[in-house]
Amino acid sequence: MTGFFQKLLKKEDPSVYQVKDAHLNRTLKVKDFLALGVGTIVSTSIFTLPGVVAAQHTGPAVALSFLFAAIVAGLISFAYAEMSSAMPFAGSAYSWINVVFGEVFGWIAGWALLAEYFIAVAFVASGFSANLRGLVSPLGIELPKALSNTFGTDGGVIDLVAAIVILLTALLLARGASSAARIENILVVLKVLAILLFIVVGLTVVQGSNYVPFIPEYKATEAGAFGGWQGIYAGVSMIFLAYIGFDSIAANSAEAINPQKTMPRGILGSLLIAVILFVAVALVLVGMFKYSDYANNAEPVGWALRQSGFGVVAAIVQAISVIGMFTALIGMMLAGSRLLYSFGRDGLLPSWLGKLNNKQLPNRSLIILTIIAVIIGSMFPFAFLAQLISAGTLVAFMFVSLGMFGLRPREGKDIPVPAFKMPFYPVLPIVAFISVAIVFWGLSGEAKLYTLIWFIIGLLIYLIYGISHSKKHKSTKS
Repeated sequence: MTGFFQKLLKKEDPSVYQVKDAHLNRTLKVKDFLALGVGTIVSTSIFTLPGVVAAQHTGPAVALSFLFAAIVAGLISFAYAEMSSAMPFAGSAYSWINVVFGEVFGWIAGWALLAEYFIAVAFVASGFSANLRGLVSPLGIELPKALSNTFGTDGGVIDLVAAIVILLTALLLARGASSAARIENILVVLKVLAILLFIVVGLTVVQGSNYVPFIPEYKATEAGAFGGWQGIYAGVSMIFLAYIGFDSIAANSAEAINPQKTMPRGILGSLLIAVILFVAVALVLVGMFKYSDYANNAEPVGWALRQSGFGVVAAIVQAISVIGMFTALIGMMLAGSRLLYSFGRDGLLPSWLGKLNNKQLPNRSLIILTIIAVIIGSMFPFAFLAQLISAGTLVAFMFVSLGMFGLRPREGKDIPVPAFKMPFYPVLPIVAFISVAIVFWGLSGEAKLYTLIWFIIGLLIYLIYGISHSKKHKSTKS
């Protein structure tokens, strides 16, 4: 029994990952990581969440919910920046926690992120499909219900558009991270320009009366807390989903040029840009119309522009936002394939997932990710699974916060001293952990239940397969 627990808690030697990941091509620069981060974080949520959260929970104070959620994400991003600088390994939190706490904890952190990547890819692909079909329907172009809805939903068999966009993204990524980064950089610039266009045009019709009272009086509703600080807190838990994309940057740190400087700049820079854009869009949106007008509105930005007489601008912004969803798919699929590669690299999942092709790309793991994402995104109604995206990631964030206490004592010994260090250590890691735990507590009971089920499945896979096939334990025996 003692030997069993020693296996669970055995820490990986960081030099092993340095050797294993040395075959990956280091081609990504700061601008590539900024585009990856902004492209993943500033996704469909910036065009939908501000209106939805304002109507359901916060009123005009929706900007405060975005700001507080950003502060929590910022605390975690400091830890991510230091860890990815010190340990630029594929797999991000999975590999880091494996090094500082041991294999079983690394697996749990990685398994949590895997839920995010699988479901987020499917979720964004489904959103892409719905928005694209909405854009072309006025032109008389419509797919039959069997090919436009998920299996069992309103006569649906498969969401064909969602399946196709996932496959197209996979084909792009199969050419390598640098090829995908070039496309990502262009699309992110377009997306940011569309957001700036909305802000500039929207400011011309903002009415100060729509901001009064900025924090409405608290009251309990069917949707949960509305108004007061209770409503702002409810908004934070709902909005935090928008910021989790920065972890996808760290998953690709093994392909970064000069990761000591590239990773911190990419992670912190992309989060800062995202915060500014989110808060600006939220403030403009609630200033254009009374927050209650956005209730049950799936496209508040487009609606607000059309109601203000800017139909052409609305069409431009919505068209670019649909194309911009592609950037989130690139970021999530790139990160998810690197995480699956890491599991295969270490033997916790079948080792062929950790094999590179003749171009030194982990395309086998990309194929598996693509297949699973297509099944989830095109054939199953997954609205209830969407809650797993933020719940699972929050668990991984808690591990990374605590991981700082395992990292610092080893810096300058078996782990290099990173160019960036989390400030106010050891206080800030504790504050980060508590902040994330508070956000997690604000999630629905269903989200917590689904997360528990996901982790039970993950632990069973590890105990039945992973621990007996782990290359770490096999190397110890030999």
